Amino acid sequence: MASAPVPNIPNGGHFGDFVDSDDECEEGLYCPVYIGEVLDGRYGIEHKLGWGGFSTVWLAHDIQQNKAVALKVAISGQQGEHERAMQDEIIRTVRDTSNLVTYRAVFRYPGQRGDYHTVFVFPLRGPNLDTACFYLQLKFRVPVAMSLLLALKSLHDAGIVHRDLNSGAVLWVIDSIDEWTTAEKYRRLGRPRKVLLAEDEGRPGELVERISFPQEMLRHPVGLCDFGLAIKSGTVVENTAQLPPLFCAPERLHGINPSFASDMWSFTCIFAKIYLGVEVIWGEGSTLVSRIVSIAGPLPAHWKGHFDNGTAAKDWWYDQSGQMPRSNILGGYETLERKVDRIRPDICRYEREHALSIIRRGFSYSPERRITVTQLL
Repeated sequence: MASAPVPNIPNGGHFGDFVDSDDECEEGLYCPVYIGEVLDGRYGIEHKLGWGGFSTVWLAHDIQQNKAVALKVAISGQQGEHERAMQDEIIRTVRDTSNLVTYRAVFRYPGQRGDYHTVFVFPLRGPNLDTACFYLQLKFRVPVAMSLLLALKSLHDAGIVHRDLNSGAVLWVIDSIDEWTTAEKYRRLGRPRKVLLAEDEGRPGELVERISFPQEMLRHPVGLCDFGLAIKSGTVVENTAQLPPLFCAPERLHGINPSFASDMWSFTCIFAKIYLGVEVIWGEGSTLVSRIVSIAGPLPAHWKGHFDNGTAAKDWWYDQSGQMPRSNILGGYETLERKVDRIRPDICRYEREHALSIIRRGFSYSPERRITVTQLL
């Protein structure tokens, strides 16, 4: 979807500033939306909150209820319907949804070529955990991890696997802005910076830079969202891997289906990131797996030959002697213990051993032996 040189959005000058840079967009996939547009006759688009592989998310004003809400506009096709079905399942079967971000209303928005986009109306939340994870105050780290654990417990108790757990699916609570006018939102949070799109889809649209909330507006507990890939436990899926791969349990890279245990591997990645302020495992493809091995030891020998992530597997990953080639990164692969000692020299011996125990058990290669939500709580 190309950008157009001349703004022709209704009231465009009153709803942000046009700029010359591009952002995410894929022709025929994302729904064109513009600042100032009113969806479903009641939701006035005011700013952009974010976007992902399956949707864009917008700050909107609910004209009927006079409050700020978040609109999640799914890509065209069945993805939005699957998320709606899982959201309905969660609302119906999960006993405690207080730590989950579930929709309040849903409607269809016409797309191109006769298709449609599913639009979810959510209570307004703040940015995701990534925005503050690296400078999170120590006093907030345990409460954040605890609220995320409670959210996972609610899902798992209802037999639901999140399947896409990552720090981007964890949202902060923010102070209410329901009483703010649009002008006040722009004064406090910044005017939208946007690029006009050519009307390739039969109607105008804009690419908009996401809003930035001041850190002092962020509150905990956090809430878990993004249930578009969630499944009932035991469901067989065609693609077992997870994106982004940073949070993917290694068995899923070897053709094993998502499970409660794979959610717990993802949780451990988030916990370590909260606790240390940095990624414990990072990279992609073979580099990512090499770092997993450096942290958790050699992969199970019986997994050899089943790696399927678009790159070639390394024989030494499965070498039970634990011999690893030297890496040029940090002068060699860093053990988990050394990483904790280097980043958190402030903690006492008891806290160090407790944190290491949680991370080690969360990074167990055996799904059956991996730590569970109940054990952590």
